[in-house]
Amino acid sequence: MKEPALFSVIVPAHNEENYIGKCLKAIRTAEEQSDAGRVQIIVVANRCTDKTAEIAEQYDAEVIENQDKCIASIRNAGAKAAAGKILVTVDADTYIAPETFKEIRSLLGSGKYIGGGAVPTFDRASLGIACSTFYVLIQMLPEIIKARGMLSGAVFWCRKQDFDAVGGFDPSLISLEDLDFAKRLKEYGKKQGKKYGTLKSKIYTSARKFDQFGDWYLIKNRKITKRIFTGKDREAADQFYYDVR
Repeated sequence: MKEPALFSVIVPAHNEENYIGKCLKAIRTAEEQSDAGRVQIIVVANRCTDKTAEIAEQYDAEVIENQDKCIASIRNAGAKAAAGKILVTVDADTYIAPETFKEIRSLLGSGKYIGGGAVPTFDRASLGIACSTFYVLIQMLPEIIKARGMLSGAVFWCRKQDFDAVGGFDPSLISLEDLDFAKRLKEYGKKQGKKYGTLKSKIYTSARKFDQFGDWYLIKNRKITKRIFTGKDREAADQFYYDVR
C-alpha cells in the first residue's frame, strides 16, 4: 500500500507526448529532494490521441480521462481525485525546480500564505516574445488593477481545503481562468490575514505557442488576442488553445 501523499500535483494534458515526460521528471526530482514523502501526480488526459497516458504511467502518475474543452473543468477534475492535503497545478509543458515542494511547504507552514503562483521563464527568448508578453500584460491591465497588483500564476499551489473553499477554477470561463482563480484565492486569504505568494524557485515553461504561431502572432493578430482575453469566446479559445496539436 502506498503511503498517503502530502502533495497532489495536477497536470492537464492534451496530446503532450513531446513535453510531459520532462514535466513529470521535474516533479519526481522535486519529490526526491523534498522531505514531504510521496507525491501524487494526477495527469488529466484531455482528448488525447497520442502517447501522453503511456508516458504518464511510466512516471507512476494516475491518469484520468477527460473530454471537456475547458481548462478550468480539466483542472477541477484532477483536484477532485486528489488525495493530498496540498494541491499544485502544473501545465504539461512547464518544469518546476527541484526545490519547489520544499518552498511551498515552508510558505504554507509559516501561516502567512494562503497559497499562490509562480512567474515562469520561457525556455527561449526573442524580441517578439518580449513584446508579445508586454502586450498581453497591457490587455490584462484592467483585471490586474482590480486585483490590486500583479498576480502570479502558471504553477498554482494551496491547501486542498482552501481550493475547495473558493470553488476551484471557474468552469464558466473558457480562458483567463487562472487570473480569476488567483484573484479569488487572494481575496479569500486576505479575509484570513494571509497573503498570496509567488515562488522564488525557478520555473520554466515552453515557448511552444510562439513556436507554433510565431513570436509576433499575438501582436499581428490583435483582434483574436482581444477575443481570447474576454475569457468567453469559444471560437477564439478553440483556435488558440483547444484545437491545436
